[in-house]
Amino acid sequence: MKKTFALSVLLALVLHGFSQFSSSPNADHWVDSVFKTLSDDQKIAQLIIVRLSSIDPLTKKITFYDTEVEEAVSKYDVGGICLFQGGPVTQANYINHFQSISQTPILISIDAENGLGMRLDSVKGLPRQMMLGALQDPALIYQYGHIVGEQCRRMGIQVNYAPVVDININPDNPVINDRSFGEDKYRVAQYALQYMKGLQDAGVMACAKHFPGHGDVSVDSHVDLPVINKSREELDTVELYPFKELFKAGVASVMIAHLYVPSIDHTANTATSLSYNNVTKLLRKQLKFQGLSFTDALEMKAVAKYFPDGEAAVQSLLAGNDMLCLPGDVGLSIQKIKEAIHQKKIKWKAVNEHVKKVLLAKYQYGLANLKPIETNHLVDDLNQDISDLYKEVSEKAITLLRYKNIDAYPLNVSVGKKLAYVGIGLTEDNVFARRMRKDYHAQVYYFDYSLDSTKAMAIAELLKGRYDEVIIGLHNYNRYPPNNFGISNAAIWLIQRLQQQGKTLTLAFGNPYAIKNFCDGPVLAACYDDDDITQEVTADWMNGKFVAKGKLPVTICPSLKYGDGITTANNSLPTASAIDLGFNPQRLLIIDSICKEAIIKQAAPGCVVLVARNGQIAYEKAFGYMTYDKTERVYPQTIYDLASVTKICATTMAVMKLYEEGKLDLQKTLGDYLPWVRGSNKESIKIWDIILHQAGLKAFIPFYEETVTKNKEEYPLSAIYGRNGDSLFCVRVADNLYMCSRWQDTMYRRILQSDLGQEGKYIYSDNDFIFMGKVIETISGEPLDQYVKRVFYDPLGMTTTGFLPRYRFTLDRIAPTENEQVFRHQLLWGDVHDPGAAMFGGVSGHAGLFSDAYDLAVLEQMLLNGGIMHGKRFLKKETIDFFTAYHSDVSRRGLGFDKPEKDNATRKEPYPCLSASPETFGHTGFTGTCVWVDPKYNLIFIFLSNRVNPNGSNKLSDLSVRGNIMEAIYSAIVDK
Repeated sequence: MKKTFALSVLLALVLHGFSQFSSSPNADHWVDSVFKTLSDDQKIAQLIIVRLSSIDPLTKKITFYDTEVEEAVSKYDVGGICLFQGGPVTQANYINHFQSISQTPILISIDAENGLGMRLDSVKGLPRQMMLGALQDPALIYQYGHIVGEQCRRMGIQVNYAPVVDININPDNPVINDRSFGEDKYRVAQYALQYMKGLQDAGVMACAKHFPGHGDVSVDSHVDLPVINKSREELDTVELYPFKELFKAGVASVMIAHLYVPSIDHTANTATSLSYNNVTKLLRKQLKFQGLSFTDALEMKAVAKYFPDGEAAVQSLLAGNDMLCLPGDVGLSIQKIKEAIHQKKIKWKAVNEHVKKVLLAKYQYGLANLKPIETNHLVDDLNQDISDLYKEVSEKAITLLRYKNIDAYPLNVSVGKKLAYVGIGLTEDNVFARRMRKDYHAQVYYFDYSLDSTKAMAIAELLKGRYDEVIIGLHNYNRYPPNNFGISNAAIWLIQRLQQQGKTLTLAFGNPYAIKNFCDGPVLAACYDDDDITQEVTADWMNGKFVAKGKLPVTICPSLKYGDGITTANNSLPTASAIDLGFNPQRLLIIDSICKEAIIKQAAPGCVVLVARNGQIAYEKAFGYMTYDKTERVYPQTIYDLASVTKICATTMAVMKLYEEGKLDLQKTLGDYLPWVRGSNKESIKIWDIILHQAGLKAFIPFYEETVTKNKEEYPLSAIYGRNGDSLFCVRVADNLYMCSRWQDTMYRRILQSDLGQEGKYIYSDNDFIFMGKVIETISGEPLDQYVKRVFYDPLGMTTTGFLPRYRFTLDRIAPTENEQVFRHQLLWGDVHDPGAAMFGGVSGHAGLFSDAYDLAVLEQMLLNGGIMHGKRFLKKETIDFFTAYHSDVSRRGLGFDKPEKDNATRKEPYPCLSASPETFGHTGFTGTCVWVDPKYNLIFIFLSNRVNPNGSNKLSDLSVRGNIMEAIYSAIVDK
C-alpha cells in the first residue's frame, strides 16, 4: 500500500498478459516438491477452505474459530482460510500464526466485494457494485479494483471473491441485488472486467461469481435452493455473457453458485455447485475455463439441506471443483471423500490434479516466498486512499432522475426563503441534516419508520404552504427488497403527499430500487448510499458545486429505466470510455499519482485535470482541497483563476473574431485604434508585434507599488483606496478594498511613459494584452468581458467562464488564491490574483478570467472542430489555423497562443512536454493553470490549480507537474 500507485500501475503493465495459470520450471519444481510431502489426507485437505470468524446476527459479537482452525491446520494441513469479521491486527496475527505452524503455505481468501471494510472493523468500506454501476467512468472501476487489491496484499490475502458478475434482472432478488453492477449484460461485463484487472494487476486473484449467474432469483441461497427456469439459449445470451468475457480476459478463478437450473442439470435438488454438467461439461469443456474453481459456501442451506454431513464435499469434487469453501466438519469431509475414492466414485488422479492446481496458484501468488504480515501501521495502510475514492465514486454516481421544478436544484436560497428538510427514517440529525441547517437554515423534521399514518398526516399538514421548498431524504432503509426495504407505508404516504403539496427535491440514500415508491417526484435523485461521505457529497451537489453525471444501472419503474439520468451541464463534451477514445486507461491513472504527489509535496492544495479526445472526455478528476486546511473539497466544477490563460480564452478569441470580420488589421498600429496613445512612443507599434510579444513593451509594471505604504497605520492610502465601495471608490480590488476609479488613468499613463525595449525581441509582456483588451473594446464598443460572453461563452453554453465570478457564484464554488501580504493583505477569494488586473476592475486583456475545466474544454473543442460547435460557426478554420501556427523567428509563439519549443526533441526540459506535436497550441497561467490543444491527436488537456495558495509557492513548476501529466497523457495513447 505504501508504494506509489504509478509504480504499481507500471508494474502491472509490464506483467500484462501474464497467464494466471502458466507454469515455469521454478513453479513446477516447487509444486512437485511440496506435493511429494503430502499424505493422502493432506492432499484432500489442500482442497478445503475453512472459516476463521463469524458474527452473531443478534448479539453482533464476533466469534473466532481459532482453536478449530488451528486443528484444521496442524492436524489436516487445510489448503485455505477465509477471513470474515474481525480487527485487521487480530486477523493478521492469526494469519501469521497459522502460516507459521502450517506444513504447506495457506491460501488466504476473503469475500470483500466492496473492500476489506466489508469484513474488517477499523477499515472504511467502499461503495457496493450497484453504485459503481451508475458511473460512466470504467477507469474508476479499475482504480477501485486496484485499491482493493492493494488492501488484500497488505493484509496477506491472496484471493478476493470478487467481482460479482451476476446480472441483476430481478428487482426482488434477495441475495444479489445491490451487489451487482446492474441489469445490463454489457455494462456488467465491462465493469467486472475492469474490477478484475485492477485486482489481478495488484497481485491478487480475482474470482468471477456466481457461475452460471445468480441475478434472476427470488430465493436466497443461504436459506434454500433457488430455481432458474431458463433455456440454455437464454443463459448463453444473458447470464453467461459476463463470465465468458472475463474468461477471455484471464480471470484467475470463478465461484460456483448454489442454483437449480434444469436446463443445465435436471437432477432433483442438485445445485450447480454440485453438478458435473455445470462445472465440468459447461464451465470446463464448453467454455474452456482453466482457472481455479471455488464452490460457494457449502454450509449454505441451498446445499446443506439436501447434502448434509460431508456429502456436499463429495458431490463438489465429483462435479469437478478445485476448492471446497466452508464444508463444515473438515475431518468428516475428508473421510467422506476417501470413502468415495474407495468406492471408485472419485479417482485419485483427479484429486492430485486439483491439488497441483491449488499449489500452482499458491506459488504464483507469492506463497513460495511467504513473509509475515507487518502489523505496524496496518490499519492506516488499509484505509489509505479509501475516503478519496469513496468521495469520487459518490460524486460521479449521483443520478438526477427528474427535474420538473427548476427552482429546486441547485439550491440557492435567497434571504427570507424558507426551506424544510424531512428526514425519512431519521430520529436525529445525520451529516446531511446538519448540512441542511448550516447551508440553508432549514427546519429539520424526522419521520421514523415506527411512526404511524396519523403522525404522517400531521407532518404533511404542518408543512403544507409553510415552506417555499421541501427537501425529502430517504434514509436508513434496508439494502434488500423484502418488506419494501423496511420502509413503512406511512413513510411512503408522507413522501408522496409532500411531493404533491409543493416544490420538493427527493433524495434516496440507498438501494435505488426503493425509488419505485415515489417515481413521480418532481425533482428526484438517486444517491445509492447513506454514509457520511455520500451525504456530504450530495449536499455539495445541491449547492451546485458539481453536476450529476450518474446513470441508472437498473430499471426502477416504467418511467425510470436503465440508463436514465439527467445532467444539468452543457453536454457539448460527453464522457466516453478511455479505451474507446484510444487510451490505455491504466496508463491514464498515472495522472492520479502525479497529482496526489504534488498535493503531498504542497505544490498545490488541490487541482482538476481534464483530458478530452475526439470530442469526448476520457478523463476528468478533481484532487485535494481548495486550501491546505482541507475544509472545502475540490470538484471537477470548481472555478479557478486562470491568470494568463485569459490571454487566449478571452482576448485572443476576440482578436480572431474581429480579424476575420475585417474590423482588426494585424498590420495596423496601436495609434490606428487607440487615440489616447497617439503622441507617445507606443503609437507606431504594430498589432502583429503586440500579439507575438515582440513589441518591446515592458514585461510587467507593478502599478500597486506607488499606491501602498509600509506604514500599516496609513494603509490603505486614503486618497486612493476606501474600505467601502461608493461613487468615488468604485473599483473593487479585494474584500473591503476599493480603488478610486480615476487612478486607472494614472495606470494607463504609466504604461505610455514606460520605456520601450528592442523591437523584434521576444519579451513576454502583460502590457501587450492590456493594450489588446482596450483595442477590442474600442472596435467592438463593448467591455471585453461582455463581448466574449455574448459572442462565445453564452452561445457555447459555458456557464462558469467569465470575469468577476463573485457576482455570479458563491465563494464555495471558487478556489481561493494567495494570502497576499504585499498589496491587499488578505486571502484573495473570487477576486483576481493579478494585482494589475484587480486595479483595472477585474477585467483586463491579460488576466481576470475564471472558469472550471469543462467549460474551457468546450471552448477548445470548438477550435479543434474548425470553429464549429452545436452546428454554429464561431470562427473560420483558416483563422484558427493561422493564429495557432508558428509566426516568429525569435520565439516559439503563435498569434496570441503559446506553442511547443521548436527544438523540443533536443531540449533538456522540453516545453510543454516532449511528445507534444508542433501543431499544439495553448497557454499556461501564473496561478497554476494550463490549456493545451494538440490537433494531431485531436487532444485537449486542461489543468487547473491554485498553486499560489497560500504564499505564492512555485513547487508546481519545480516538480514539472503540468508537463509530467501531459507526457503521461501521450504515453497512454495506444493508437498513435
